Amino acid sequence: MPFAKFDADGNVLALFRKKVEDDLVEVQNNDPILSTFLRAQLVEAAINKSFIESDLSLVRVIEDLIDVLIERGAFRFTDLPEMAQEKLLKRRGLRKEFAYMATLFATDEDEDDEFINIDADAEADSDGLL
Repeated sequence: MPFAKFDADGNVLALFRKKVEDDLVEVQNNDPILSTFLRAQLVEAAINKSFIESDLSLVRVIEDLIDVLIERGAFRFTDLPEMAQEKLLKRRGLRKEFAYMATLFATDEDEDDEFINIDADAEADSDGLL
């Protein structure tokens, strides 16, 4: 059975498999407090996932915008702060690496595609692999 850490109001703060602290309380698997806490964690994780996906999409837009502004002569790459230059160069290197890796694992069906579609939410096969 899990062990829970509670706040002063009786709300679950954290769950543990083992009693790693003296103030942890053993909770029954079917206790409604447990299911309420886990449901709240799932909702929070879904919200965080949406924000992360949105941020990653926006990063790509900003990279493309910077490239367009440089191409049009609005500013030079060296006008950016050194840390920004380093981050942009690192991301460009990672994108090139990913594109190269995608070509290594391309199949005949992928010849018309620029990149391989990777489904991160895919179910595991019988071997436990994606």
